[in-house]
Amino acid sequence: MRILTVVLCALMLTACGSSNDTYTDLGTTSISSGSGHVTLGVNSYLWHASLDTLAFMPLASADPFGGVIITDWYSAQNAPNERLKVTVYILDRRLRADGLKIAVFRQTKNGNVWADAQVNPDMATKLEDAVLARARELRLASEGSGS
Repeated sequence: MRILTVVLCALMLTACGSSNDTYTDLGTTSISSGSGHVTLGVNSYLWHASLDTLAFMPLASADPFGGVIITDWYSAQNAPNERLKVTVYILDRRLRADGLKIAVFRQTKNGNVWADAQVNPDMATKLEDAVLARARELRLASEGSGS
């Protein structure tokens, strides 16, 4: 009798787990390997657009399942006493503006010591806009190619 009760409770709980999300274009990417298919945990368009936008900076870490991209410190040739580091957080599987957050860190060199410096507040917003624009381009290109 107990087993029947446990099974019925499990079936009822399983029925409660339905989702009413009706979007179909998640922009997900599947990675094939010898053990099967694995789907990225984040929006593929945002992921690839972030990598494209930050391609000029060296990468320190990129986690496609957690949706975090961390660059290494980057100094432009025309500003060797200043360096930037960027962290991108992809927060959603849908292509949405609120599914992306970018944090920018800046340091300046005083003598031989790097010190944290103020970042222009518009810098993160401009990077987010560039990533979103690139993600829209990638999505339109994939729709045009029929994939």
